[in-house]
Amino acid sequence: MGIAAFLRRRRFDRQGTGLYSAAVRAARVPVFYATLAVPDTLDGRFDLIGVHVALIIRRLRREPEPGPALAQAVFDAMFQDMDVSLRELGVSDLSVGKRVKAMWDAFHGRAGAYEAAIAAGDSAELAAALARNVWRGAAPAGAAEQLAGYVLEQEVHLAGQDMAALTRGEVSFRPAAIPTQGAA
Repeated sequence: MGIAAFLRRRRFDRQGTGLYSAAVRAARVPVFYATLAVPDTLDGRFDLIGVHVALIIRRLRREPEPGPALAQAVFDAMFQDMDVSLRELGVSDLSVGKRVKAMWDAFHGRAGAYEAAIAAGDSAELAAALARNVWRGAAPAGAAEQLAGYVLEQEVHLAGQDMAALTRGEVSFRPAAIPTQGAA
């Protein structure tokens, strides 16, 4: 990477961190864990953060510059946070790189599956991808379909957000409209 590309990437660090932080807040909403029985584990939280980050990146990549550069900054913020989090959990320095690489690969696979389903407008395919990844194939009855509905609603909501706000590192997610009874 040349110095110009490096500086261009670094230009959006603060905004990328802001967008990533919003994705983390959205992924921590208790309804996902209490109602949809998303595993409240490191993997479960990673998967929900990944869903929200994938949606932001999808939104940004459809824009002209600085959209793609900002999408890269969100991705970079996510994996910088994963690196720090693993170290805080006591993962040895020698293992952190391998673990982050595995998370990177997992995120790209999941984001690709979600992207394909969203682009095709196929909620059943999206629910299947979410069930496979978020619940490792064992989603409670109706939970993957409800999460797919939420993801598709967020896709529409994000599409309507002003690019100027996104460029400032500001994004909003709609509250999860998931019934709190009978889903789990």
